[in-house]
Amino acid sequence: MDAAVRPGPPLWLLAELTYRCPLHCVFCFNPVDFATQEQELATDDWLRVLRQGREMGAVQLGLSGGEPLLRDDLEVIIAEARRLGYYTNLLTSGVGLTESRAAALKDAGLDHVQLSFQDSTREMNDFLSHTKTFELKNKVARIIKDQGWPMVMNVVIHRYNIDHIDRIIAMAAEFGAEYIELANTQYYSWAYVNRDQLLPTREQLKKAEAVTDAWRAKMGERLRIFFVAPDYHEGKAKKCVNGWGSMFLTVAPDGTALPCHTAKMLPGLSFPNVRDQSLREIWFDSEGFNRYRGTGWMKEPCSSCEFKEEDLGGCRCQAYLIAQDAEVADPVCRESPHHAKVIEAVKRAEVAATLKPVTEHPLVFRDPANSRRLAKATT
Repeated sequence: MDAAVRPGPPLWLLAELTYRCPLHCVFCFNPVDFATQEQELATDDWLRVLRQGREMGAVQLGLSGGEPLLRDDLEVIIAEARRLGYYTNLLTSGVGLTESRAAALKDAGLDHVQLSFQDSTREMNDFLSHTKTFELKNKVARIIKDQGWPMVMNVVIHRYNIDHIDRIIAMAAEFGAEYIELANTQYYSWAYVNRDQLLPTREQLKKAEAVTDAWRAKMGERLRIFFVAPDYHEGKAKKCVNGWGSMFLTVAPDGTALPCHTAKMLPGLSFPNVRDQSLREIWFDSEGFNRYRGTGWMKEPCSSCEFKEEDLGGCRCQAYLIAQDAEVADPVCRESPHHAKVIEAVKRAEVAATLKPVTEHPLVFRDPANSRRLAKATT
């Protein structure tokens, strides 16, 4: 960390309540070895984390997983968050959100629900999640509207559904959504395992952006459409969660505190646990949170780059996954000495798009058996 840098408080706290999930999405950002991490914080631990975060100045609370609705104490956690003054956002697949559960969460003080879809068709939605959940998600969307929550949809975009963006946005409009996030896949964890199958082509992205722009012009403020730009095709690095350890703090199900939800993969870094240290100690004093703060850690070409304050060197996890070195420039940047590896991945996607699906390497679905197999392969 730069000697002169003193970070502000963590404004956004993400509570990953569990890695348990009924879905098996091929792009899940949970760790590939999630099945070997079975410990979960108890209710009292989470309540203590919420109090400590609020004392430091955190104002936004995300409740995610896995599937956070699998926690029986979710209403207790939300009620305490409301008492403390957080704005609460539940990130859910919708599985488990019945009318009665929704009413209980509303009574507890939940402010906001973000509902994920995998696609606009039952066939592709259920294929990508390896579950039969499309009809359930449609029911949950109506439940969310009935409770008066903002209708927010999230769809992770990749080669299998990018050509359906017109229908995906139409579906959001039909639901009366106020907001839809079309999040181009970020290639970490399970998405990285399936990268060759998920990367779209440049032509697909170009068409998808044109369709999105047309819908923006049509809908105006009635439906706000956020298109998350892809990393691999842009040639430009982006800040990691608005800057490593600058405003975003994740607490994993076992209590490990992280500057981003995938940072645990980085070798040579030690991240503290909220069972052992306070959030204040973790945020300001831990080696894990301080390692990549600011710009003092940078090597060339980042250290002399005119954009270093803008992108802060890009993503450390992406650097590690692609270049096997978390210290180097994010390889998606065209100035990175490792950028050729990104170009090669995009070229493979262009070739794969011309092949019949049966010739492609099969997708690896997120499930405990695959998790344990992949964890064993990397040890």
